[in-house]
Amino acid sequence: MPIDLGTLRSAATRKSRSFGTAINSQNARAMGYKTAFLCHSHRDRTLVEGLIQIFKEEGVLLYVDWMDSEMPETTNGDTARQIKNKIRESEMFLFLATPNSLASRWCPWEIGYADGVKQHERILVIPTREHGQTYGNEYIDIYRRLERANDGQLAAWYPRTHSNGTYARSL
Repeated sequence: MPIDLGTLRSAATRKSRSFGTAINSQNARAMGYKTAFLCHSHRDRTLVEGLIQIFKEEGVLLYVDWMDSEMPETTNGDTARQIKNKIRESEMFLFLATPNSLASRWCPWEIGYADGVKQHERILVIPTREHGQTYGNEYIDIYRRLERANDGQLAAWYPRTHSNGTYARSL
């Protein structure tokens, strides 16, 4: 089941405003965390904060570019080069599918780049929903999707399947 956008907004308020993110993948792995590059729209800041919290609870640290002090303040070619490096060094690539990310100029470029450099199994779409509308349908027939299982835990599912999901903690 896609993650409800209201659930992400609620998760953003569960903890203090200090969110753990992975800027250095080696340090995150040394602390026992898996790492993932989060492809998202900057307009979805609150949703991203909620997703960071949910994933931290699952043992996964997300790389979020606007939390990286080494990223240029103004987007340019260096931004693109650094994003490419972060995608390559992260264990997984996650695409947060929202109306904003689907309309973004950067998000399709990032998932296209990831498709060329990451193992197919390491690219996952996080479909979302709100008011009966589901976002991410454009990609879930190509990539695995990350959704809530019946027991409430995050799990990855292969396209067109609803059984034998893999819990996020095991990815």
